[in-house]
Amino acid sequence: MDINHLVPLAEAWDSGATDWSAKEREAYANDLGDDRALIAVSAASNRSKADQDPSTWLPSAVGYRCQYVTDWVADKMRWGLSIDTGEQAALAEVLSNCPNVPVTVTPAR
Repeated sequence: MDINHLVPLAEAWDSGATDWSAKEREAYANDLGDDRALIAVSAASNRSKADQDPSTWLPSAVGYRCQYVTDWVADKMRWGLSIDTGEQAALAEVLSNCPNVPVTVTPAR
């Protein structure tokens, strides 16, 4: 098992973390304040995902995709990270097949 950043560090960097202080980046990398930020995954899954966003990688377990993308959006919102157009299109496509479930977010910054 690996511990995986739901939103990879490289993706966070590309989505706005480049403007953060070293302390903010460290807080993101070690975020224990939200159970969705760091997840246990198989080593194979972690390596196949690498630093990709939902426009190029989704979990192979179709039944987990709704949870994955809602957690992705929550993590991005929690940290004030941007979502690019390709990512947004992929998220919208998955979410169009998901139940309308409220997602709560506590801002980290």
